[in-house]
Amino acid sequence: MTRLKAMMDSKDLHVELKPGHPSRMVLKGTYGENIHDTFGVTRQGVRWRFQHIFSDIYCQAFETILFIEKNFGTELRDHAIHISRERYALGEELKRR
Repeated sequence: MTRLKAMMDSKDLHVELKPGHPSRMVLKGTYGENIHDTFGVTRQGVRWRFQHIFSDIYCQAFETILFIEKNFGTELRDHAIHISRERYALGEELKRR
């Protein structure tokens, strides 16, 4: 993720919304040979990972949130955000050990 972010920050890569039903996020850029050196996989491998993480996992998380909030309201959102931040911090702390 860190290497992908660095390439996106350097403008070698960017994300576009591809219209459709449903729309999807697409990784674009002129990254050429840098991709193999940076990630150790082919361009197709990077595209697959991007598609899996961002279009599948990230969007699915929002679909789940929309479903829960549509059925139960938004009253629990602050609690969920608080718990998520705690869990993330705990995971980061465990990584540092």
